[in-house]
Amino acid sequence: MDLDPVFLSRLQFAWVIAWHIILPAFTVGLASYIAVLEALYLITKRDVWLRTSRFWTRIFAVSFGMGVVSGIVMPFQLGTNWSRWSDETANILSPLLGYEGLTAFFLESSFLGILLFGRKLVPPWAHALAGAMVALGTLISTFWILVTNSWMQTPAGFTRDADGRFFPANWLEIIFNPSFPYRFVHTVTAFYITTAFVVLAVGCGYLARRRHDEEAQLMVRMALNLLTLLVPLQILFGDMQGLNTREYQPAKLAAIEGRWETAAPAPLTLFAIPDQKAEKNLAEIEIPELGSLILTHTLDGAVKGLKEFAPDQRPPVAPVFFAFRVMVGIGMLMLLVIVLGQWLRLTGALYRSRWFLRACQWGAPLGFIAVIAGWTTTEVGRQPWTVFGLLRTADSVSPSLTGGDVALSMTLYMAVYLLMYPTGLAFIASLVRKGPAATEDHATIEAGHAAGPVTAAAVPH
Repeated sequence: MDLDPVFLSRLQFAWVIAWHIILPAFTVGLASYIAVLEALYLITKRDVWLRTSRFWTRIFAVSFGMGVVSGIVMPFQLGTNWSRWSDETANILSPLLGYEGLTAFFLESSFLGILLFGRKLVPPWAHALAGAMVALGTLISTFWILVTNSWMQTPAGFTRDADGRFFPANWLEIIFNPSFPYRFVHTVTAFYITTAFVVLAVGCGYLARRRHDEEAQLMVRMALNLLTLLVPLQILFGDMQGLNTREYQPAKLAAIEGRWETAAPAPLTLFAIPDQKAEKNLAEIEIPELGSLILTHTLDGAVKGLKEFAPDQRPPVAPVFFAFRVMVGIGMLMLLVIVLGQWLRLTGALYRSRWFLRACQWGAPLGFIAVIAGWTTTEVGRQPWTVFGLLRTADSVSPSLTGGDVALSMTLYMAVYLLMYPTGLAFIASLVRKGPAATEDHATIEAGHAAGPVTAAAVPH
């Protein structure tokens, strides 16, 4: 059996990143949520903010630890499987990833220690500051990771030598490359939405079981308010990124739309079965002219078809086409949840409508599925390139790599992830079942602060 090292390396990378991305998709938003809870407790001194913050901080700690482990795995395969890509892009991408470690990882990991263990050892304002620094660290990390990925999508600010190696010519152009601002806003918003749906699901679960009512109502109210703001904004941000994709990666947009022939005006394809070999769609459902309106903001704008590009420069159409529709479909479902939730809130039935509470519990994974679908659209749509238009995926793998090597390493990676994730999720589920623990009143906590670090450290945590 002939094992293709390029295909298996791509499959292995997809496996690793798909598992890893669901953790920052949760922890980036959760860190900001905890920072808000800590700030509100500092201002109001109400115990409900403290109990809710401590509860989510424990869950954040487990998720953060899982993210570190899964993140450490990723660089290994960049060296073992993608050494030619590493060699040619190192002068640009290595500093960017280095900045991420120096400016983000150390910041969030250092202040996380204070957030987890310093409640009675530092003043309340310092503890709230630690929460804010952890949240800032996650956002800085997201910034640099998306700079790195966006540069590979829309490379700018570089020169290239005769051996094909990239060198920086203008760091501002590299960092703020054409697709980065849109991808950063779109991704961070997606992460916040993902977290909000998890918080909403947990709060609804407690309300359905008549447990932790005060904290549950707080979670549901805050999550629903945030989603009411962010989900409509995300539709706008997605539109902005779509316009950017049309300008810089038209083949990807053609795959997203399942468009083979250039059309002006272009219809909107709601559903089809793309046949890449025959260069056509089967069983199409289209709305005339709507594609031009959405994709060009004009009634007769032209949308390029895949036949405008050489066959060896087209992305795999079916995965991109269907992943995009999964993402958009989930977005519409999220919008429906928000409308129903706000309507129930206006009628005073939000906290006792069992069908809605149950539906929101089932909605906990929606954000994660949408994030993975969006990542699939973006990354598969970039094919056949690692650095778009400049470095092919087939030319990026390690030269001496064999299919057997990749099959062995992928088996080991799969075993690690299939052991770690169920274990971590089971522990998080146990924390959720336990719920927010009762806290001491402010006087007790303030007494701990006043007692100084030695006495405070002696108080049982």
